[in-house]
Amino acid sequence: MTLFLVDRLFLGAPHVQTTAPTEDDLPEQSDDDKRKKLSIQDIVDLQETSFTVRIQPPGTEGFELQVSGQMLVVELHQVLMDHEITCHRTCFSLQLGGVTLDSLKELHSVPGIRDGAVIKMVEESYSVRDARLHHRHVRDLLRSLDPTDAYNGVNGSSLSYLTFYTRGNNGNSVGKRRASEWESLDCSPPEYVLPGSKERPLCPLQPVREDWKPLQCLRVLTLSSWNPPPGNRKMHGDLIYLNVLTMEDRELNITSSTRGFFLNQSTAFNFNPKPAVPKTLCHSLVELLSQVSPAFRKNFTALQKKRVQQHPYERIAAPFQVFTWTAPHRDHTLDCVRAEETHASYMGQDEHTSRDWNEELQGCRELPGCSLQERLHRERSIFKTNSDFVAAATRGATAVIDGNIMPINPGESPHLQMFMWNNLFFSQGFDVSEHYRPLGGNTAAHAAAICDLRGAQAYASVDIEGLHTIGTAVVDYRGVRVIAQTIVPGILEKNQEESIVYGSNDNGKTVFTHPRFLELLDKTSKQLRIQRHQVLDHNNRPVELCSGIETIGILGNDGRPYILDLRRTFPPDLNFQFSETEERREEVPKECQSFGYPCLHCHSLASLRPELIEAFIQHRYELFMKMVSHELSQLTEQDEATEWSEKPVCDSDTGERPAASADMEIRRRNAILKACRAVGSVSDSCFDIRFNPDVCSPGARFPAECLEEVQRQRCLLWEAAAFLLSHQIPAMRICVSEIILRSAKHIFRTYLQDVEPAAFSAAVSHFLNCLLTSSSCFPDSCSDELLSRRRSRRRRSHGSRVALLSDSVWARLTSGELWGRIRAEARDYYHYTFDSIDEVIEKHNLQRISLLREIAIKTGIQVQLREYVFESRHRPAFAEEDIVNMFPVVRHLKPTSSDATRLVQQAQLAVQQGLLKECYDLISQALTLFSSVCGVLHEDVCMCLRLLGRLSYILGENADALSHQEKAVMSSERVHGIDHPQTIQDYTFLTLYCFAGGRHLTSLQLLYRARYLTLLVSGDDHPHVALLDSMLGLVLHGLMEYELSLKFLQNALTLTSKYHGPFHVFLLHSHHLLATVYESKGEFRSALHHEKEAYSIYKSQVGENHNNTKESSEYLKSLTQQAVILQKAINQIYSNTPGACIPPPKFSTPSLPTILQQLNLTLKVKMEDLENQLLMTMDNEQQWRMKARQNNAVIKQVTQVHLLKEDFALLLSVDIDYQCHNKTLAELYGTVCDGKHVQLTSFLS
Repeated sequence: MTLFLVDRLFLGAPHVQTTAPTEDDLPEQSDDDKRKKLSIQDIVDLQETSFTVRIQPPGTEGFELQVSGQMLVVELHQVLMDHEITCHRTCFSLQLGGVTLDSLKELHSVPGIRDGAVIKMVEESYSVRDARLHHRHVRDLLRSLDPTDAYNGVNGSSLSYLTFYTRGNNGNSVGKRRASEWESLDCSPPEYVLPGSKERPLCPLQPVREDWKPLQCLRVLTLSSWNPPPGNRKMHGDLIYLNVLTMEDRELNITSSTRGFFLNQSTAFNFNPKPAVPKTLCHSLVELLSQVSPAFRKNFTALQKKRVQQHPYERIAAPFQVFTWTAPHRDHTLDCVRAEETHASYMGQDEHTSRDWNEELQGCRELPGCSLQERLHRERSIFKTNSDFVAAATRGATAVIDGNIMPINPGESPHLQMFMWNNLFFSQGFDVSEHYRPLGGNTAAHAAAICDLRGAQAYASVDIEGLHTIGTAVVDYRGVRVIAQTIVPGILEKNQEESIVYGSNDNGKTVFTHPRFLELLDKTSKQLRIQRHQVLDHNNRPVELCSGIETIGILGNDGRPYILDLRRTFPPDLNFQFSETEERREEVPKECQSFGYPCLHCHSLASLRPELIEAFIQHRYELFMKMVSHELSQLTEQDEATEWSEKPVCDSDTGERPAASADMEIRRRNAILKACRAVGSVSDSCFDIRFNPDVCSPGARFPAECLEEVQRQRCLLWEAAAFLLSHQIPAMRICVSEIILRSAKHIFRTYLQDVEPAAFSAAVSHFLNCLLTSSSCFPDSCSDELLSRRRSRRRRSHGSRVALLSDSVWARLTSGELWGRIRAEARDYYHYTFDSIDEVIEKHNLQRISLLREIAIKTGIQVQLREYVFESRHRPAFAEEDIVNMFPVVRHLKPTSSDATRLVQQAQLAVQQGLLKECYDLISQALTLFSSVCGVLHEDVCMCLRLLGRLSYILGENADALSHQEKAVMSSERVHGIDHPQTIQDYTFLTLYCFAGGRHLTSLQLLYRARYLTLLVSGDDHPHVALLDSMLGLVLHGLMEYELSLKFLQNALTLTSKYHGPFHVFLLHSHHLLATVYESKGEFRSALHHEKEAYSIYKSQVGENHNNTKESSEYLKSLTQQAVILQKAINQIYSNTPGACIPPPKFSTPSLPTILQQLNLTLKVKMEDLENQLLMTMDNEQQWRMKARQNNAVIKQVTQVHLLKEDFALLLSVDIDYQCHNKTLAELYGTVCDGKHVQLTSFLS
């Protein structure tokens, strides 16, 4: 039993070395590195420090709670605020043995803490801040089942629908039913899920959940207009006043005091703060409302029962906000907390405090990291601070575009204005003071923000002590790119040019260097593949740099060295150049020339992705090892031949031949030298490839003695650019829809900049109509709300609307004009040409609902959840009301746990060696560390859960596999989105584990959900649909739904034949599955036809003596016998021959273990060595055909991979903006939408 598909991290991607390096290959480790070496025992100790304590709340019975020794006291406080029994309390302290616990201490460091210890909750006096927090907490409890926050994209809320299918709409388990209920079950899917259906409804994306219907406990809960309390009442302890309207329509005025909550005698127009009769004082607002309102008490109890039934993964707030591109129509409700939070956000307040973001981020990075505990604390602090910074940056950026923040240079034009808010600096992605003019102007300024963010991520990942980068986030909102950065201390007190001690801020006119920055950056050069080099400064003197010339170094007033402007961190892509160069054609590789490269690009910041750099270096390392091995083997053979042909002359003392030994050593060194120069190594004694980032910098000048090395570096960059074309891009299909949508996004960005704020809904709906429909209807304007709607004035109102819209540039856009711009943008930016949208949609089978989804996600548009008709020529598909909102699209740094990452790498080596149990242990430990640093809702945690599920299933632990995969699906829905390709894949594997666990109907419902999502995302012409249809056919076969099973299996056969060819193992598997279903139906002729097809493929590929061929032959004989028996029985019936005794044919019934085995083969979880045997026995012609289908890839092991959007980043070379070449290449490799699963048979090293 082998692990065929675990995860992309275990597939040995081309840039990942799959064999463990020897000790000689490893770099020397300093004492500090040895101290930081991961201790597995430390992790085991960390996992075993959990224990149980008893919590004693005031006024009720205590309960036991399991806690971790690593948990902070303040975290235990938050857990109790979420617990069913104590959730209504917020203002309390925790005491152990009469001593109040320090909120910032870890539990294991508290004296006297042990298993069974009693921790007492003690009520504390309220402050104004505590009272407001309590009010907000009660409001959150009352809305805990309401998905409004998820639709609005606030408070870390996001959607998850897994339990809708696993528990049912009413919360009961779908998979557990009595045997008597199975006969009445309807296994038929909705019509839009069936093969051949062209209906793509949008409403099923977010099904209506009965368990989400809110239980209304109060009609109104809001702050009173009598706030704040007057001075005399403050002397009595009054803090805030609240107004409540109960379900019994009783109006209550409540006072929040330092001692708790009580009813007062005020009314809407009469202020009387004295306590009402009967005088009731409660420390909790929930306790007070439960006493005065029976309906509140009843509904709040029911609400709590539903809330605690939710999975914790559904309730926990995500560290980074996820936005949904669709939302149903919902009524707006009164919410004073929301209003107050919005006001505080615009004022730059964070719970009434102002944070120094730069000091917090740099302070976290300076925390010690010698031991595991210190590293966990440091990385947890970095992650938490960074997530808070991203949230603040997002709020600030949206406030900048909404006009809620005053600029610091109000006299400048709007696109040149800069802002300061909440100790953050905001600039817009435009070319300020023509700084980017030599690089491409505004287009370069827009691209530079992402390049700088990638550079900051690279340096943050290297994590060199003493080298600092500023916090950075890039926010795209309403057509404007906003860059949010922390402020370097002292940079605003003087000109930036005066602060620079390293690099150049004027495109190479003046260049500085500094020994401190050189020392720090030199430590990063090996990992970032940056060559230390010399350039000429403004005095024509050579200065040494260890980064791009545009990277500047600043010494802040806090004494820290900061590096900024990291856009040149990665090597340029010479395929795309900003200006004409005197490039000799012989320097350009043939692979590039054949596609017309180099091409003129709109800016000079086209760069190679770090993943391509690693893949290229891995490829060169393999060539280096082959060359060295070949040369040394030849030297060894020559040396052995010399020893046998000549009598050795040995030294009498040592018994050696000094001259021969020295000569052999020289020849070995020469062999290594030859290999190093052949692969482009910067060292002559070992393999070390690095890139000079300034080779193509327009302002960089090099000393004369360095020109030869610069030319070699330029040749190396051309080789990397050719590697992109010859090795990476042929491994996937060009994303035609991605070209169209990114071109549309570029146009949409400039389109929105000319729209007045009152017309955003009308403008966005008009743009979508022009993009996705053929309607030529005139756009609406939200100014219509102010115009008369009376029938007698209809003509005058329409004339007024036309007059209003005639002055708007956006309103004059037509569908033909928009697609003309898209074609021009695709031609100029991506060098791809097409004639019309109808041609593209028909040729590449694109669907408009998928294009709507992609453009909405890329631009932050949220549309109303309803069905859209795109084919109508007389009525527009989108109206103003369909544009619900626009969200920011945020890109930011992604810190994680370094120790957990190393554990995952060790697990990768373990699984390649077949040590599955050891791999499981390593991934479990990595999961603990990732959860400790990032929380449970994180993509790394989701990845570990997914791997643990697959490993558990392979190891036979089905229950554990199901538990892990359910968490993985919920985490993926919350972190990536409910329709993300990774979520679809996680749903697919969950169906397998559910079926293995006996939850067959649940498995079927999950497969229907996965197929619907796949159809919505990519359409029905997709390899993943074939996989899902094969699984659906098998599950329906197991449930004896033969007609439905045949529909899905026949569609799977068609797609498999299209994408894998007539001789692939997947095709014969599809034929065999159809044969088994036809056999169960008694249609032996059809069963024989499909099994003969399978047998012929077996016979032609592996020969007649292979076990699989023999099994297929035996199955054919059995089918033939059954067919003969059936025919004889039919003939006997028609002939009426008396006395004949013919046994009836045996109609096979599906065996669930057999179905499960076929599901395993379909999902490639457990794989026999059939395909390897197929490859070994194929003749030359068949090998050629296979290679043609795989675009001439180099094969070591054939593996079926499902690429996700994130996997594209592992295989693409440059930013996807630069990946597409021309129409010929696109036609050669086909088309697929970005973010979809791409079925790829790749050859992995």
